[in-house]
This record gives sequence, C-alpha cells and structure tokens, in this order.
Amino acid sequence: MDTLTYLDAFILSAESGSFSAAARRLGLTPAAVSKNVARLEAAVGTRLFQRSTRSVTLTEAGEQFLARVTGPVGQLQDAIAGLAQDAGAPAGRLKVSCALGFGRTYLVPLLGQFLERHPAVLPDWQFDNRQVDLVGDGFDAAIGGGIELTPGVVARELARVRIVATASPAFLARHGEPRHPADLAALPGIARRSAGSGRLRNWTLRNGAGDEAVAECRSVAVFDDPEAMAHAAALGLGIALLPTPHAVPLLESGALVHILPAWDADAGPMSIYYSSKRLLPAKTRAFVDFIVASFRDTALAARLRGPARG
Repeated sequence: MDTLTYLDAFILSAESGSFSAAARRLGLTPAAVSKNVARLEAAVGTRLFQRSTRSVTLTEAGEQFLARVTGPVGQLQDAIAGLAQDAGAPAGRLKVSCALGFGRTYLVPLLGQFLERHPAVLPDWQFDNRQVDLVGDGFDAAIGGGIELTPGVVARELARVRIVATASPAFLARHGEPRHPADLAALPGIARRSAGSGRLRNWTLRNGAGDEAVAECRSVAVFDDPEAMAHAAALGLGIALLPTPHAVPLLESGALVHILPAWDADAGPMSIYYSSKRLLPAKTRAFVDFIVASFRDTALAARLRGPARG
C-alpha cells in the first residue's frame, strides 16, 4: 500500500497547493507528506512539484500525472472501501459538495451523529454555492437545490423550499409593511443575481386562491448569495425575497419578519445527489441514507418549508 500512500499525498498536495494542508487532511506531519511525495518522484523518475517556502505548484509533468492518476486512485479507494462494506463497516474519504450557508446551518450539526455511527469515514466537504460536476469532479454526493441531473446522477428529495418576502423590524418601522406584492415596487430591496447565468432573479408570488403577482423591489444592492441577502436584510438595507432555508434562522431569532405571509413562490426541492451506479461504496450509501432519514424523521424538512401561509 506504500504506492497508494504516496499517491494520496501527491493528489492532496496538488489540490491544496500545500504540504501542510495535505498533512492536515491525512493526519500526518508536513514533513511526512513531503517525504512521501519525494519518494513518489524518485519512483517515477521526474519532479512533480516546484517547491517554495510557502507553497508547492505542479510542474508540467506533475499536471499530466495528476490528470492520469486522480480517477484510478479514486476507484482504488472505492474498491478498498468496498471491502470494508463487505465487512459491514463504511470507511474512507467522503467527498461532499454543499452550499456554504445551508451546509453550515443544517448539515454540520448532523455531522457528529454520523461520525458516531461511522467513525472510519473521513468527511471531506466542499462548501461552495456553484454547481459541481458530481461525477467529473469526483464527489461522492452533493446537496442543494436546482442541480441539473446529468447522466449517471440520481437525486432523492429532502424537503420543498419556498421563496418568502422578508424585512427587518427597523425597516418596517421606517417604511411600513406592504400589503400586496405590487407594493414592493416602491420599496428598496436586495436583488439576487444567479451565480450560474449572471441574470437577476425575478419571482412570481402566488397566494392560496391561485392569484399571481410579480414581486420586484427598487434594487439598492445586488448579491449572488442568498445567505448574504438574508443578513443584509436583517441590517435593514431592504426587503429580500429569500429561500426558506436562509430565511428561517433569522425569522426564528426575530431579526427578520415574514411579510406578505399569504404569498410565496415554489423554489423546488432540496435534494441529495449521488451516483446512479448499482454498487455504491458503503460510505456513500451510509451517508445518503443518514441524511434522508435525518430530514424525514426530524423536524428539518418542515423547518426548511418555512412559516405557513397567512
């Protein structure tokens, strides 16, 4: 297994650009990681990194080598984890992508319970608001909303998400509370730009009677992150139309008020995405089942739906 150890040190150092960062992920010292990379370089007969006092960068040969070995090493790690699966013990690095605000608020609190059940699994999570290529980027799973289902990927719904109008108590004291979506046009608001398309997001709200109305404020700021929008609204900068996962914590604390409670928009499902291959590694299957059960058996799904219509 020495070669696999050397390759793991090389891949993680290349991904992080640092022996120290790779060492933290591997549970080794930076000197041990550097030594393992040097042994790999000696074995292949070429220099893979240019080294400086603060960072390491791939040589041209290193870039070519990384492209060739990343996929096969991942498959080998899955095969090793598969042996553990046969023994009933999920194990190995679990690479997951999730949005920053959602992951911090709803997923990180679940991590301790998951690790108690599966201590041989090493969570390796990437917090990013962009959509990742689940298969191409080597992720075991991704959690989010509106992720495109590409070939080889399936999704299991965790909760439905709504768009609700919010504002801070101080903002409402200054401007008054709108009674209809049409009233928003005269009020300052925080607009959202799609991180994918770069376009401003416009929402059509609906009420229980089936009436529709466009919700559009006078923009005083434009953000591409709903978590940032929520906190800006809590500071009284304007009205924000927010996905319920980002609105709920501030609504619960009183930092935001749910306005136009009879009106909302369906933002679609929040789902967990993973490979459609039949023999999932035990670590992935255990994680998917744990997340689905956590949202089904606790109040998480109801909390993500947000406040009831008024």
